[in-house]
Amino acid sequence: MESVEASVDDELLAFETGALDPAQFPHTEHVRLGYEMLGRHPFAEALKRFSQGLRLLAAKGGRPEIYHETITVAFLALIGERRALGGHNSWEDFRDNNGDLMHKRCLERWYDAEDLRSDVARETFCLPGPRR
Repeated sequence: MESVEASVDDELLAFETGALDPAQFPHTEHVRLGYEMLGRHPFAEALKRFSQGLRLLAAKGGRPEIYHETITVAFLALIGERRALGGHNSWEDFRDNNGDLMHKRCLERWYDAEDLRSDVARETFCLPGPRR
């Protein structure tokens, strides 16, 4: 019987290589795989791998323009911070204690929705706060 960790490693490999089906990759899966990736790599490496995987999935789905740099970096940073602070023993424990992250719009706690819709935020990471 295959271990859970090996199964997750296989999922991460499929994600990183663009082998996953974009139609079967809802927001909670983004968060779950971000959580798992951050458990295996330092933040900078996880971000590189995660953003590459998302770009591949977006392209595979025929919509490369939906990749969003600010949302990707901000969500991964939140997941990483909460992993570090929370002492969670599993994905299920993390999910159950971080329900706000399961909602796509949770970044609006820090970001103005209009700022997140901007081309600048889509193309480069932007910090939250007022724009000049």
